[in-house]
Amino acid sequence: MDISAGIQASLAGRYASALFELASESGTVSAVETDLETLHAALAESDDLRAATTNPQLSRSAQADAVAGIAKHLKLSDLTTNFLGVLAGNRRLAKLPDMIAAFKAIAAAQRGEVTATVTSAHPLSDDQIASLKNKLTAREGRTVMLSADVDPDLLGGLVVTIGSQRIDASIRTRLNSLSQAMKA
Repeated sequence: MDISAGIQASLAGRYASALFELASESGTVSAVETDLETLHAALAESDDLRAATTNPQLSRSAQADAVAGIAKHLKLSDLTTNFLGVLAGNRRLAKLPDMIAAFKAIAAAQRGEVTATVTSAHPLSDDQIASLKNKLTAREGRTVMLSADVDPDLLGGLVVTIGSQRIDASIRTRLNSLSQAMKA
């Protein structure tokens, strides 16, 4: 398995790599990935859940009980539930969002996918997103998973980020460049 050194070097990456290895061995990568997406959504929606995972005043056992209850309520797989228990026991629940992101990156890399973010001044239509996804897939030579954001400050155009590459075709950047050129 080819996991980038950057992911493995981080604490979250080491936990995510271990979870991915266990999920691969048991053939449950997609189930664990679904569990983690469900958990990520629950963390985003619930202030109480975020507090339970980040509050250092809660004991290990209190955190373990809280995540066990959440896992049961969300109907998470045994592997994901056990993983949450290990995190609670090691006082690492606060890093859970980073671990979820690292797991998703590892799983996407295994599937030969690359993640791209497109930011536009106005919401893109489904046809525009599909067209952009097809062009980026052809450019990258592998499947591109696209997420779209809106930033009205761009004025127009797009900013596409694929890994560490950034393609900035926004009007704001063009105006700034023109302004700098005129000052020189």
